Amino acid sequence: MKPRFFAIVTAVLIGLLGIGAAAVTQWVPVAAPTAGRAAGAVWPAGAASASPTGDPAVWTRSTLRNKLMAEMQAADPGVALADLDKITKEKPYTVRFCHPIAHELGHAAVKRYNHDFQKVLSFPHDTCAAGYLHGAVEEMLAGSSDPTHDLLKLCEPQMSGPCVHGVGHGTIYVTNQDVPKARDLCSEFGSDSRIITCSEGLFMQLFSPDEEDEKAKSLVPLDKLSADLYPCPQQPALFQSACFFYAPTLYLSSHDYPNHPEIYGQALKWCLNAQAGGGANDCSRGLGSRLMKYNLDREDWAGQQCATAADGWQRKACTEGLVSYYTVNYTDAGAAGRLCAKLTTEEIARYCRSAAHLSGSLD
Repeated sequence: MKPRFFAIVTAVLIGLLGIGAAAVTQWVPVAAPTAGRAAGAVWPAGAASASPTGDPAVWTRSTLRNKLMAEMQAADPGVALADLDKITKEKPYTVRFCHPIAHELGHAAVKRYNHDFQKVLSFPHDTCAAGYLHGAVEEMLAGSSDPTHDLLKLCEPQMSGPCVHGVGHGTIYVTNQDVPKARDLCSEFGSDSRIITCSEGLFMQLFSPDEEDEKAKSLVPLDKLSADLYPCPQQPALFQSACFFYAPTLYLSSHDYPNHPEIYGQALKWCLNAQAGGGANDCSRGLGSRLMKYNLDREDWAGQQCATAADGWQRKACTEGLVSYYTVNYTDAGAAGRLCAKLTTEEIARYCRSAAHLSGSLD
């Protein structure tokens, strides 16, 4: 057989064998990662492929936001919020970014219903720590010709904590991150308790601006925060606690916490910079709250991070933050008990049990 003819025949036979192998091989798709994987982990390429329901196997902020905004446009905010609530319960890692998505739904709803605030709030809106309400208040104040007057009217007559907290978000939103001006707006509430509740929304929004608000993000005091937790030490007494509590939000996001879980331990040490200003305890509680928010699907791991603090007072404060967020997210009476039962570090579990009454409004 001539060499050239032999080579051609060989190539044809190899091709036929390959086709036959493909025909009889059972191809098994690679399984997508489960929701139990660490919150914020980097997923391998292709992990977000569609599930049998048409939803991605792993939600990202953008895919979840797009789905819910489409649902709201096709139906109403109630449908989107109900689906958001269902998804966050089935996939706890989505709690890490569900609050800002709920903010966006609130903004969009106010525009859709022509600033009819009562209509906007007619849909159940407690999911994701009332982020929908916060976004709605922001949009209402942004469209107001007299925010100082209107912020006092929005929450009447109930003056509920979540609504007043939402006004706090709105104050920093409409003042373009101007803390003194936002603080003056919160002070219009008069009573200390409402001013403090408003301050919680103010500093939560300062340290975690809306994703689409590029101007606000550029005004966040990142360089000063790293050194001395600015602007917290400079705040009046009623505003200091909330400022120190929410400051870790910016510290974690600016240090790429999803891909660097060791940053939680470093953040505990960073909170010690607030000791001179009396805010180290609030900062440590705030860090514990973020730990739980970003790691709801691995509670014991979050507790172990609190256990790395060098001093007992800080381990206790961090654990109080864990409990605070857990009981805000899971509002049933048994939530704190379930959390404490999952903590395997005895000291942290003990702090958890003693802190079970901390089911406050901080989200």
